[in-house]
Amino acid sequence: MAESISIPENTRQPLLVFEALIPQLEALWMGETDEIACMANTAAALHAVFGHHWIGFYRVVDNELVLGPFQGPIACTRIRQGKGVCGTAWQRKETLVVDDVDAFPGHIACSSLSKSEIVIPLSDTTGQVKAVLDIDSAELARFTAVDKEQLERICYLLQRHLYP
Repeated sequence: MAESISIPENTRQPLLVFEALIPQLEALWMGETDEIACMANTAAALHAVFGHHWIGFYRVVDNELVLGPFQGPIACTRIRQGKGVCGTAWQRKETLVVDDVDAFPGHIACSSLSKSEIVIPLSDTTGQVKAVLDIDSAELARFTAVDKEQLERICYLLQRHLYP
């Protein structure tokens, strides 16, 4: 198993970074069936490569989102469905990209340093959301269409691995 993520130094285009990262994530997941272990390595790899303010997972447990593996400062522990960006993405079963979290109605401010956010749900084969990947940036409007597309790709691959 890999002990680190390697992205070529001359890779500046975000799509090329994701293309280098995704096979390494799949290698980390290979043979591992534990949800927490896969999420932990995914959060750590994304944080190592992109360095966003906060990257982590919230898992659906007893009808609320419960903090899972993450990289970054202390975070909110529980989020109700429909609350904040994470709870809203869970409720809608869709990715949310928020350019300015202060403009999002009902945003939950776990950190005053967070300025923009992307949240991607992970679902099982029946379409039931099992978790969300939450990434916060200290920059306004940080997440692009490429980020959205490639992070959704990562979550799709991870959900296929975890919830076959």
